[in-house]
Amino acid sequence: MKKRITTQEAPAAVGPYSQAIAVGNTVYLSGQIGLDPATGKLVEGGVVEQTRQCLKNIQGILNAIHAGPEAVVKTTVYLAHIEDFARVNAVYGEFFTGDAPARSCVAVQALPLGSLVEIEALVVLS
Repeated sequence: MKKRITTQEAPAAVGPYSQAIAVGNTVYLSGQIGLDPATGKLVEGGVVEQTRQCLKNIQGILNAIHAGPEAVVKTTVYLAHIEDFARVNAVYGEFFTGDAPARSCVAVQALPLGSLVEIEALVVLS
């Protein structure tokens, strides 16, 4: 049975999807862009600030399921500009310390609301 996960620590969905879905001990987090949950708007600045907000949003969902970054086993990072890879990677490395999750990173033509980065995650709870 699947269970919908919601929290005010991450932005509300901007479409017909859930912030996260749990199935057994696996939790699938929808892609997070740099939306501030308080304002519903992209954070100001560039890709570094948006990446930090993506990861804060992921942390908010992790808080809702009583987990930390160490429970994340796989992420996918979507970039509007592949040239931002090093900047995103630096911020990502501040969040995922120790055994980092498996990851894919792809450049895409565009992201929702003009975002520069989107990060989705797969979590396994113990």
